[in-house]
Amino acid sequence: MRLLIAFLLPWLTFFTIGRPFTGLFCLLLQISLLGWIPATIWAVYALSQYETEKKINDAMVRRD
Repeated sequence: MRLLIAFLLPWLTFFTIGRPFTGLFCLLLQISLLGWIPATIWAVYALSQYETEKKINDAMVRRD
């Protein structure tokens, strides 16, 4: 679901992963038509990093 949001509303992705200031900056970037593609790429990348960090943290908790 978050991946779909990253493609349609990239700025909203940052709010769902707990980065509101980055989301506002991404919204400013997305307002311009040329900025839409970089904003989408940035949102998808940030989402993948968030998922990876979440998996690492879960593994560390289970290890302890």
